[in-house]
Amino acid sequence: MTGSQAMRIAFVTPRYGEGVVGGSEAVMAEAALGLAGRGYEVELLTTCARSHFSWENEFEAGTSHDRGITVRRYPTVSAKSRLLAGELERRVQAGEQLTETEQIAWVNGRFRVPDLYIDLAKNARSFDAIILSPYLFWSTIYGAEVAPERTIVMPCLHDEPYAWLSIVSKTLSASAGLWFLSEPEHQLGHRVAPGMSAHHSVVGAAVNVPVAYDPAGFRERHGLNRPFILYAGRREDGKGWRQLLGGFAAALVGGDLPFDLVTVGVGAPNVPEGIRERVIDLGFLDTDELPNAFAAAEAMIQPSVNESFSRTMMESWLAGTPVIANAAGEVITWHCERSGGGLSYNDDLEFAQCLRFVAEAPKAASALAERGREYVLANYTWEIVLNNMEQSLVALSRQVKR
Repeated sequence: MTGSQAMRIAFVTPRYGEGVVGGSEAVMAEAALGLAGRGYEVELLTTCARSHFSWENEFEAGTSHDRGITVRRYPTVSAKSRLLAGELERRVQAGEQLTETEQIAWVNGRFRVPDLYIDLAKNARSFDAIILSPYLFWSTIYGAEVAPERTIVMPCLHDEPYAWLSIVSKTLSASAGLWFLSEPEHQLGHRVAPGMSAHHSVVGAAVNVPVAYDPAGFRERHGLNRPFILYAGRREDGKGWRQLLGGFAAALVGGDLPFDLVTVGVGAPNVPEGIRERVIDLGFLDTDELPNAFAAAEAMIQPSVNESFSRTMMESWLAGTPVIANAAGEVITWHCERSGGGLSYNDDLEFAQCLRFVAEAPKAASALAERGREYVLANYTWEIVLNNMEQSLVALSRQVKR
């Protein structure tokens, strides 16, 4: 767009690089690369951490360059008192009211990146916009205070206890702009922060469209001899992993289910002994192989209710694979209803019925996936999403200059 050559943008995200799994991190990385490709001068400020469990410094600190963007890495600093951090985390998860001092201690209890903050504070005025994500980490909460008049927060909100902390409302209200990935997330933003910035928009998110898929090769490379359903993502309770294992076990008991469950991603699967022969963990797949996993599956399962967009649903639909989604997730149900490309379930019985439908009516399931693919291509390509982001950036730039 007009003026992009003169604009200098900073993206601030807690993790970036090979082996990093996370929806907000993926959107930030690809948005940064996409805007750089359109002529923006882009810097990405991040930590040396790879894992969101340990936050240990695995990447080397310093400055590097990646496909047209400057990457600056800073070491994380761990909390001095893990006992206090653990107790505050327990209280937040329980929905208890924390004082502002306790909330600040909670934010500091995960990790801190003081060198990143210092550099951002020194150089903030050299950027036309500073984009931070997601909402619940130190890098966003503290980074948003540096230059709020030129800050855009992409919160990636979920309706979870963290979102209702007063420091989150304060961050969203003080920032010059907000980017939401879906309309349900936008509406949640209004509930969480009634005083949030007037300059906000639903920019969406996107995934790259693969040129081709190799489902047969994928099955052969990984020794998959039975048809399977796929879970792709972090294996943790917050993403519905344990619930999925329970539902899959119940479906196996309830009838002759023809599918195995294949899982790819990070985190310990911890599969119960009774279904271990039917759950196949392939671990972390590289970016070239992951699309083939979606294409080879009979269906992709999205059990998580904590989604602001759900990248894996879009990847599945692009690969021609139907989605079976937890109806308790407002965002994923919204996508299923708008696209007509997915099935949703409320309990284990309905989950088993969805699996049976995919097994017994493959043509109808394929028609669902085709509607999903049309939906993604009409709404969530990078050309569309980057256009939305650029419109917001230009408007913010004019506001800052005034």
